[in-house]
Amino acid sequence: MNDEEVVKTAVKVSTVSIVVNVTLSLLKLAAGIIGQSMAMLSDAIHSLSDVVGSVIVIIGVKIAKKKEDHEHQYGHDKIECLASLALGAILLCTGVFLIYEGVKKIATGEHISTPGVIALIAAIVSIVTKEAMYWYTKINAKKINSDALKAEAWHHRSDALSSVGSLIGIGGAMLGLKLLDPIMAGIIGALIIKVAIDISKEAVDKMIDKACDDEIEEEMEKQVLAVDGVMGLDLIKTRMFGTKIYVDIEISADGNLLLSESHHIAEDVHDVIEEKFPEVKHCTVHVNPYGYKHRKNEI
Repeated sequence: MNDEEVVKTAVKVSTVSIVVNVTLSLLKLAAGIIGQSMAMLSDAIHSLSDVVGSVIVIIGVKIAKKKEDHEHQYGHDKIECLASLALGAILLCTGVFLIYEGVKKIATGEHISTPGVIALIAAIVSIVTKEAMYWYTKINAKKINSDALKAEAWHHRSDALSSVGSLIGIGGAMLGLKLLDPIMAGIIGALIIKVAIDISKEAVDKMIDKACDDEIEEEMEKQVLAVDGVMGLDLIKTRMFGTKIYVDIEISADGNLLLSESHHIAEDVHDVIEEKFPEVKHCTVHVNPYGYKHRKNEI
């Protein structure tokens, strides 16, 4: 999938998210007011935060997929990591807010009104819709390998979890168990914070040139050693660059080969890596004569 198709898919998914979130927010707002549910009103505000997240994804992916230019000769892929960090920050704030509200209600014994049935129905509709949006966004994120879209998928799930808390809180309040609302808010807030930390950690790893997983490097080694003319693999180094991978490889070949023949082997290694691993943006291959040992740096 080329960059243009990636941007088109991300924009389509995020646009659907915006429409769904605006519609849900209006539904929850009306249900919260009519049904006298503070939990549902808070849920409506949470859904509105998803709209901000969708806008961030659209902007982040569009910039990340811009072509290389003179000032950014390695491209703009890391911008998507910044978008993921922004979404992680929004999720973190949401989680902290839910915990704060829950603790405050328990500590102060704040009065909780008994909500109406309409608030309960709105919570159920929100759970089903947001879980569906989570899977829709997650599938497309995997399809285009987008970290920002993965983060947005989890934003949808955090909203679904928030609505689960609202459902339990509303149902509990209707049955006279009013403390269920703040307790669930705290539990869900902690889960959302965990997701926010995971998303942010992954984004930071990709911004500081973290190496690929061992499994990927091991598979690369197998592919390199299978290339005709390669007598050994002296070095393989990988680094994440946003959602892409840069690879540096040193192979051993017969030292009596012509330069053009060694170059041909290096090109074969380069091509097989970029063909077998679509996420690789660039692969650099250096050829050493077989049996060559690196000289230690001398001062």
